[in-house]
Amino acid sequence: MDFEIVGEITSMETIASGSGVRERARLRRQYGQGRWRKRKGVARVRLVDGTLRLAEIHWYEAHDIGRRELKLKLPFLDVH
Repeated sequence: MDFEIVGEITSMETIASGSGVRERARLRRQYGQGRWRKRKGVARVRLVDGTLRLAEIHWYEAHDIGRRELKLKLPFLDVH
C-alpha cells in the first residue's frame, strides 16, 4: 500500500455484493469463504511523500475476514 489512512473512513457505501463482485473466486481462494462486498468511502490519507489528502478509497470486505486490498482511487485535495 502506498498510503496510510489517517482517521476514519466516512461516506461508506457498497458498490457490489454477492455475484456482482467480479473478483469473488480469487478473494475466496486467497482469503477464505465469506460474503464478499466491494465498498468505497472517503478518508484522509498520508501519501508516501508525507502529503495529507482527502481521497476516495475502494476495498473488498467480508464478515469475520475484514478489509482487504485497499486502493486509492481519487485524491481530492490537500488537507492541513
